[in-house]
Amino acid sequence: MKRPVTIFTGQWADLGMEEMCETAEKMGYEGLEIATWGQLDVRKADSDPSYIEQMQDTMRRHNLGCWAIGAHLTGQCVIDGLPSAYDSRLDGFAPAQYAGKPEEIQKWAIEEMMITANAAKKMGVDTVTCFMGSPIWKVWYSFPQTSEEQVEEGYQKVKELWSPIFDEFDKCGVKFALEVHPTEIAYDYWSTKKLLDVFEHRKTLGINFDPSHLIWQGIDPAIFLYDFADSVYHVHIKDAKLNLNGRNGILGSHITFGDQRRGWNFVSPGHGDVDFDNIIRVLNQIGYEGPLSIEWEDSGMERIFGGTEACAFTKKINFAPSDTAFDDALKNN
Repeated sequence: MKRPVTIFTGQWADLGMEEMCETAEKMGYEGLEIATWGQLDVRKADSDPSYIEQMQDTMRRHNLGCWAIGAHLTGQCVIDGLPSAYDSRLDGFAPAQYAGKPEEIQKWAIEEMMITANAAKKMGVDTVTCFMGSPIWKVWYSFPQTSEEQVEEGYQKVKELWSPIFDEFDKCGVKFALEVHPTEIAYDYWSTKKLLDVFEHRKTLGINFDPSHLIWQGIDPAIFLYDFADSVYHVHIKDAKLNLNGRNGILGSHITFGDQRRGWNFVSPGHGDVDFDNIIRVLNQIGYEGPLSIEWEDSGMERIFGGTEACAFTKKINFAPSDTAFDDALKNN
């Protein structure tokens, strides 16, 4: 078993495809998880075979593969485009002409997600990593009191809006991997379980496992991974470091990422509190053979240095399971 080590291009969206591939190759990566707001135009990929050929040729020349594409920004707009969920920060995720128009943003996002499924199929990619948004994230703290009916309505609205999109994913033979994350309908252990239950464990919907969003919430990422093993379609290697010194809180105090006054920060893999050794052992046990995709976010480190170091770190920990018991030799023949 050899899991490819890839890099998510979402944080490198300022680079064109050629430069992104050249940079990834130099840093030691074996593939890309390509962001649809960065190097990949899904409408071109859906309509123009020569565009896909050019993308694939560029990756081949730099010895890179692609096992997933990321459509997080588009996916967020499917639910957050609802007038009841919309805020102006969403405008940056959709085409400029839809700014301030939540219904138009949502309409665009639903269509764009369906096109994304078709684009993935034509690229030979079977997994789209994504966000879904949430109509109830803003009521996560129950004051004013949040009723159980409000929560249930939120999950049912997600099912209503995403089911037709998943129908298109099914037609294309493409899986949807939700990144469990604050602001999403599934952001921790129990909200993830509820989401999968609401969709009746529909095989289309799975998880993009990212431990960095769990560790600061007090959730053990390895336990989460083990319990939801059947739904894990993709894995992010991303780290977070806790800094709970008696003054700093886990809610972040509206302080910018990287500031030491925050209770936690994203850091380059190996510099935080995620136990990656245990995660690899669980991945081995559950038989995960997909990519380990580094989503590199560290406001305190230069990104080429960090991306290079993160690649080497991930290759070092990416060990295969043993094919023999350690005590097999301890017996008389």
